Amino acid sequence: MQKKCASTNKEIIRFSILQQYRLCSSYFFNHHHMLKNIFLLLFIYLGTWVTGSEYHIKTLNVKNYTELDTATFGGGCFWCIEAIFEQVNGVKQVVSGYAGGHTINPTYKQVCTGETGHAEVCQITFDKKIISYQELLLIFFSSHDPTTPGRQGADIGTQYRSVIFYHDTQQKNIAENFMNVFNEQKVFDNPLVTELKTYTTFYPAENYHQQYFDNNSSQPYCRIVIAPKLEKIKKELARYLK
Repeated sequence: MQKKCASTNKEIIRFSILQQYRLCSSYFFNHHHMLKNIFLLLFIYLGTWVTGSEYHIKTLNVKNYTELDTATFGGGCFWCIEAIFEQVNGVKQVVSGYAGGHTINPTYKQVCTGETGHAEVCQITFDKKIISYQELLLIFFSSHDPTTPGRQGADIGTQYRSVIFYHDTQQKNIAENFMNVFNEQKVFDNPLVTELKTYTTFYPAENYHQQYFDNNSSQPYCRIVIAPKLEKIKKELARYLK
Protein backbone atom coordinates (compact mmCIF):
# COMPACT_ATOMS: atom_id res chain seq x y z
CA MET A 1 0.00 0.00 0.00
CA GLN A 2 1.39 3.37 -0.96
CA LYS A 3 2.61 5.84 1.60
CA LYS A 4 -0.01 8.59 1.83
CA CYS A 5 2.08 11.30 3.49
CA ALA A 6 5.50 11.95 4.96
CA SER A 7 6.84 11.37 8.44
CA THR A 8 5.40 12.60 11.73
CA ASN A 9 7.73 15.60 11.63
CA LYS A 10 6.30 16.59 8.27
CA GLU A 11 2.78 16.24 9.62
CA ILE A 12 3.70 18.63 12.41
CA ILE A 13 5.02 21.11 9.82
CA ARG A 14 1.78 20.80 7.89
CA PHE A 15 -0.39 21.54 10.91
CA SER A 16 1.88 24.38 12.04
CA ILE A 17 1.32 26.16 8.71
CA LEU A 18 -2.35 26.67 9.49
CA GLN A 19 -1.59 27.53 13.12
CA GLN A 20 0.85 30.24 12.06
CA TYR A 21 -1.73 31.63 9.66
CA ARG A 22 -4.24 31.90 12.50
CA LEU A 23 -1.75 33.67 14.77
CA CYS A 24 -0.87 36.14 12.04
CA SER A 25 -4.52 36.83 11.26
CA SER A 26 -5.26 37.53 14.92
CA TYR A 27 -2.32 39.88 15.14
CA PHE A 28 -3.50 41.76 12.07
CA PHE A 29 -6.92 42.49 13.44
CA ASN A 30 -5.59 43.64 16.80
CA HIS A 31 -2.54 45.64 15.67
CA HIS A 32 -2.68 48.01 12.73
CA HIS A 33 1.05 48.69 12.94
CA MET A 34 2.10 45.19 11.78
CA LEU A 35 5.72 44.50 11.02
CA LYS A 36 6.75 43.56 7.49
CA ASN A 37 7.46 39.94 8.33
CA ILE A 38 3.93 39.46 9.69
CA PHE A 39 2.53 40.74 6.41
CA LEU A 40 4.71 38.27 4.52
CA LEU A 41 3.57 35.31 6.60
CA LEU A 42 -0.04 36.32 6.21
CA PHE A 43 0.16 36.46 2.44
CA ILE A 44 2.05 33.17 2.25
CA TYR A 45 -0.59 31.26 4.18
CA LEU A 46 -3.74 33.14 3.33
CA GLY A 47 -3.13 34.32 -0.20
CA THR A 48 -4.18 37.60 -1.78
CA TRP A 49 -7.31 39.05 -0.18
CA VAL A 50 -10.10 39.61 -2.64
CA THR A 51 -13.86 39.90 -2.38
CA GLY A 52 -15.60 36.53 -2.62
CA SER A 53 -18.54 35.86 -4.89
CA GLU A 54 -21.84 34.03 -4.51
CA TYR A 55 -22.11 30.54 -5.98
CA HIS A 56 -24.96 28.58 -7.42
CA ILE A 57 -25.48 25.41 -5.39
CA LYS A 58 -27.72 22.79 -6.95
CA THR A 59 -29.59 21.58 -3.88
CA LEU A 60 -29.07 24.32 -1.30
CA ASN A 61 -30.44 27.85 -1.60
CA VAL A 62 -27.48 30.20 -1.21
CA LYS A 63 -29.79 33.16 -0.65
CA ASN A 64 -30.95 31.58 2.58
CA TYR A 65 -27.40 30.81 3.74
CA THR A 66 -25.25 33.87 3.16
CA GLU A 67 -22.21 32.25 4.75
CA LEU A 68 -22.20 29.17 2.50
CA ASP A 69 -19.38 28.63 0.05
CA THR A 70 -18.35 25.85 -2.34
CA ALA A 71 -15.15 23.86 -2.78
CA THR A 72 -14.50 21.24 -5.46
CA PHE A 73 -11.74 18.67 -4.90
CA GLY A 74 -10.59 15.50 -6.63
CA GLY A 75 -8.28 13.12 -4.80
CA GLY A 76 -8.78 9.62 -6.12
CA CYS A 77 -12.02 7.69 -5.78
CA PHE A 78 -14.81 10.06 -4.83
CA TRP A 79 -16.20 7.51 -2.38
CA CYS A 80 -13.16 8.18 -0.17
CA ILE A 81 -13.22 11.98 -0.40
CA GLU A 82 -16.97 12.06 0.21
CA ALA A 83 -16.76 9.83 3.30
CA ILE A 84 -14.08 12.06 4.84
CA PHE A 85 -15.66 15.46 4.19
CA GLU A 86 -19.06 14.30 5.38
CA GLN A 87 -17.43 13.99 8.81
CA VAL A 88 -16.16 17.59 8.83
CA ASN A 89 -17.80 20.15 11.10
CA GLY A 90 -19.24 23.02 9.07
CA VAL A 91 -19.70 20.97 5.90
CA LYS A 92 -23.36 21.10 4.94
CA GLN A 93 -23.35 18.87 1.89
CA VAL A 94 -21.00 16.66 -0.13
CA VAL A 95 -21.94 15.54 -3.64
CA SER A 96 -19.86 13.08 -5.64
CA GLY A 97 -19.53 13.78 -9.34
CA TYR A 98 -17.36 14.56 -12.34
CA ALA A 99 -15.52 17.70 -13.48
CA GLY A 100 -12.70 18.90 -15.68
CA GLY A 101 -13.48 16.99 -18.85
CA HIS A 102 -15.11 17.52 -22.23
CA THR A 103 -17.95 14.97 -22.19
CA ILE A 104 -21.37 16.43 -21.34
CA ASN A 105 -23.37 14.58 -18.69
CA PRO A 106 -20.91 11.68 -18.45
CA THR A 107 -21.79 8.36 -16.91
CA TYR A 108 -19.60 6.49 -14.43
CA LYS A 109 -18.87 3.88 -17.08
CA GLN A 110 -17.67 6.56 -19.49
CA VAL A 111 -15.48 8.27 -16.88
CA CYS A 112 -13.88 4.95 -15.98
CA THR A 113 -12.52 4.63 -19.53
CA GLY A 114 -10.33 7.69 -18.92
CA GLU A 115 -11.44 9.16 -22.25
CA THR A 116 -13.84 11.84 -21.00
CA GLY A 117 -11.16 14.03 -19.42
CA HIS A 118 -13.20 14.17 -16.23
CA ALA A 119 -11.89 13.53 -12.74
CA GLU A 120 -13.90 12.00 -9.94
CA VAL A 121 -14.52 14.90 -7.58
CA CYS A 122 -16.61 16.00 -4.65
CA GLN A 123 -18.43 19.31 -4.50
CA ILE A 124 -18.45 20.49 -0.91
CA THR A 125 -20.85 23.10 0.48
CA PHE A 126 -19.52 24.56 3.71
CA ASP A 127 -20.27 27.27 6.25
CA LYS A 128 -17.43 29.80 6.25
CA LYS A 129 -18.30 30.83 9.81
CA ILE A 130 -17.48 27.33 11.03
CA ILE A 131 -14.68 26.11 8.78
CA SER A 132 -12.44 27.99 6.35
CA TYR A 133 -11.28 27.11 2.85
CA GLN A 134 -7.73 26.85 4.25
CA GLU A 135 -8.86 24.20 6.71
CA LEU A 136 -10.65 22.27 3.98
CA LEU A 137 -7.41 22.28 1.98
CA LEU A 138 -5.53 20.93 4.97
CA ILE A 139 -7.99 18.05 5.24
CA PHE A 140 -7.89 17.49 1.47
CA PHE A 141 -4.10 17.19 1.34
CA SER A 142 -4.14 14.93 4.39
CA SER A 143 -6.71 12.56 2.88
CA HIS A 144 -4.86 11.44 -0.25
CA ASP A 145 -1.43 11.26 -1.86
CA PRO A 146 -1.01 14.44 -3.96
CA THR A 147 2.35 13.31 -5.37
CA THR A 148 1.22 10.45 -7.64
CA PRO A 149 -0.08 11.54 -11.08
CA GLY A 150 -3.27 9.79 -12.14
CA ARG A 151 -3.19 7.33 -9.28
CA GLN A 152 -4.31 6.69 -5.72
CA GLY A 153 -3.09 3.34 -4.49
CA ALA A 154 -4.59 0.62 -6.67
CA ASP A 155 -6.93 3.11 -8.39
CA ILE A 156 -5.13 4.04 -11.60
CA GLY A 157 -6.26 6.44 -14.33
CA THR A 158 -6.56 10.14 -15.08
CA GLN A 159 -9.99 10.16 -13.45
CA TYR A 160 -8.21 9.59 -10.11
CA ARG A 161 -5.85 12.57 -10.43
CA SER A 162 -5.31 15.05 -7.63
CA VAL A 163 -7.05 18.29 -8.60
CA ILE A 164 -8.48 21.48 -7.10
CA PHE A 165 -11.13 23.38 -9.04
CA TYR A 166 -11.15 26.92 -7.71
CA HIS A 167 -14.35 28.97 -7.78
CA ASP A 168 -12.78 32.42 -7.59
CA THR A 169 -9.44 34.21 -7.48
CA GLN A 170 -9.27 34.01 -3.71
CA GLN A 171 -9.51 30.22 -3.71
CA LYS A 172 -6.89 30.06 -6.46
CA ASN A 173 -4.42 32.22 -4.51
CA ILE A 174 -4.95 30.33 -1.28
CA ALA A 175 -4.46 26.94 -2.97
CA GLU A 176 -1.37 28.12 -4.86
CA ASN A 177 0.25 29.38 -1.69
CA PHE A 178 -0.60 26.21 0.20
CA MET A 179 1.05 24.08 -2.47
CA ASN A 180 4.09 26.35 -2.68
CA VAL A 181 4.65 26.12 1.07
CA PHE A 182 4.17 22.34 1.06
CA ASN A 183 6.78 21.99 -1.67
CA GLU A 184 9.21 24.44 -0.06
CA GLN A 185 8.90 22.73 3.33
CA LYS A 186 9.08 19.27 1.70
CA VAL A 187 6.00 18.16 3.60
CA PHE A 188 5.72 15.19 1.24
CA ASP A 189 8.55 12.97 0.05
CA ASN A 190 7.95 14.03 -3.56
CA PRO A 191 6.73 17.26 -5.23
CA LEU A 192 3.00 17.84 -5.48
CA VAL A 193 1.33 17.01 -8.79
CA THR A 194 -2.05 18.42 -7.77
CA GLU A 195 -3.66 20.30 -10.66
CA LEU A 196 -5.17 23.74 -10.02
CA LYS A 197 -7.95 24.44 -12.52
CA THR A 198 -10.74 26.94 -13.00
CA TYR A 199 -14.13 25.54 -12.02
CA THR A 200 -16.48 25.30 -14.98
CA THR A 201 -19.10 22.56 -14.78
CA PHE A 202 -19.88 19.88 -12.23
CA TYR A 203 -21.89 16.81 -13.13
CA PRO A 204 -23.37 14.94 -10.15
CA ALA A 205 -22.66 11.21 -10.23
CA GLU A 206 -25.37 8.58 -10.31
CA ASN A 207 -27.47 8.25 -7.15
CA TYR A 208 -25.88 5.00 -6.05
CA HIS A 209 -22.53 6.80 -5.66
CA GLN A 210 -23.91 9.32 -3.18
CA GLN A 211 -23.16 8.59 0.50
CA TYR A 212 -21.56 5.41 -0.73
CA PHE A 213 -19.61 4.58 2.42
CA ASP A 214 -22.62 5.15 4.67
CA ASN A 215 -24.73 2.83 2.56
CA ASN A 216 -22.08 0.20 1.80
CA SER A 217 -19.70 0.16 4.77
CA SER A 218 -19.51 -3.65 4.77
CA GLN A 219 -18.29 -3.83 1.16
CA PRO A 220 -14.61 -4.88 0.73
CA TYR A 221 -13.49 -1.57 -0.82
CA CYS A 222 -15.08 0.36 2.03
CA ARG A 223 -13.49 -1.84 4.71
CA ILE A 224 -10.04 -2.12 3.11
CA VAL A 225 -9.56 1.34 1.58
CA ILE A 226 -12.02 3.91 2.95
CA ALA A 227 -12.25 2.87 6.61
CA PRO A 228 -8.45 3.14 7.24
CA LYS A 229 -8.41 6.61 5.66
CA LEU A 230 -11.24 7.70 7.93
CA GLU A 231 -9.41 6.39 10.99
CA LYS A 232 -6.27 8.27 9.96
CA ILE A 233 -8.19 11.54 9.62
CA LYS A 234 -9.96 10.97 12.94
CA LYS A 235 -6.61 10.60 14.69
CA GLU A 236 -4.79 13.47 12.99
CA LEU A 237 -7.55 16.02 12.43
CA ALA A 238 -10.13 15.26 15.11
CA ARG A 239 -10.47 18.96 15.91
CA TYR A 240 -12.27 19.53 12.58
CA LEU A 241 -14.70 16.63 12.78
CA LYS A 242 -18.32 16.48 13.88
